[in-house]
Amino acid sequence: MANQNNARKIMGHLFEEMAEILETGKKSGKMKIGLTIHGCETSINSWVKAAENTTFQSSDFEVVLIGPRQKTDLLQFDAVNEEQAHRKMETMLDHGIIDACITTHYTYPIGVASVGKMTTLGHGRQIYLATTSGTSAINRGAAMTLNALYGIIVAKTMGNENPTVGILNVEGARQVEKALIQLNERGYPIRFAESMRSESGCIMRGNDIIAGTPDILVQDSLTGNITMKMCASFMSGGSVETVGAGYGPGIGELYERIAMVISRASGEQVVENAIQFAAHLVRGRLVKIAKKEFRTARKAGLTEILDRMYMNNNGSKKIQEVATPLGEPVTHGITGIDIMDVEYAVQTLWKNGIYAESGMGCTGPVLLVSEKNLEKGIEKLRQSGYLVYEEKEC
Repeated sequence: MANQNNARKIMGHLFEEMAEILETGKKSGKMKIGLTIHGCETSINSWVKAAENTTFQSSDFEVVLIGPRQKTDLLQFDAVNEEQAHRKMETMLDHGIIDACITTHYTYPIGVASVGKMTTLGHGRQIYLATTSGTSAINRGAAMTLNALYGIIVAKTMGNENPTVGILNVEGARQVEKALIQLNERGYPIRFAESMRSESGCIMRGNDIIAGTPDILVQDSLTGNITMKMCASFMSGGSVETVGAGYGPGIGELYERIAMVISRASGEQVVENAIQFAAHLVRGRLVKIAKKEFRTARKAGLTEILDRMYMNNNGSKKIQEVATPLGEPVTHGITGIDIMDVEYAVQTLWKNGIYAESGMGCTGPVLLVSEKNLEKGIEKLRQSGYLVYEEKEC
């Protein structure tokens, strides 16, 4: 009953305020981008100024403030706290009063995660960080596979029809690489980026973040959040986010709101960038693009690929008792194996009479074999479904 009463109050306020807008003649046919201003840790005045600047410079959208009343000519909707601002924002989005909204400290439902937009520090390139908040799936590998799709959706909405995809070298990266290659081979086209470090392929190193090697950098949300914060606040020594366009829109198969996140520590330029980002997503019809991409990915076997990831991580793969081949000096490395699979890969080689040891190289897990068994070992692992290659110097 309390929730119903709250909903009625919110709707009542909305209708009153919309009536006032119509009476004063301030209502227009422009798209409306909401901006909640509760929780700002820098300066609300700078956020209002960012909203004013983008509104006055645009011919097709205007910013609507949600929060405490400010001295401005912008449209405003009152909210006494952050919680009420979020509820009002959601109601306004669902009823088409605003087309998109930018907010802070927002919780997405499971299955939804946000794709951030960053200007890289090295070459000033635009890169999408997929993802930076939210949880696309409970299983890590499945989540990162979906994150790649989420990044592609945003990139295509922004006008990049054939973005390059790179996977950050974190736990699960090789498993995700394998899944994306399968998805590509089955009919969902993915253009893989090439790391600036020649031995890494589509697995991105820290150098690639600075350089902006891929159009889309795939990682888990927690890592993406850290990456975004470090890049965004680097020039201020960590106190204010001055670079990029925020943590981006929440993407999910059944999610139809353009609800975007920025940090409470965002500076004026980041807020302006986020507003422009939101406007581009509305113009590009983000929700429509998302539905199309999900349909194509499902036809290419996305469901089966994700289900297999869940099954593998739930213990369907077991370490077997296998006789260890006679030991020998191991001087050559085989890479491309995820940390979760390294012991299974050792077992695979042992079953084929190849002595191998597991280790950790500068790009991740490594299987060490003798020089004479290197080519044979790679062949046997590939036959077992591993995407492996000879280790090169870092």
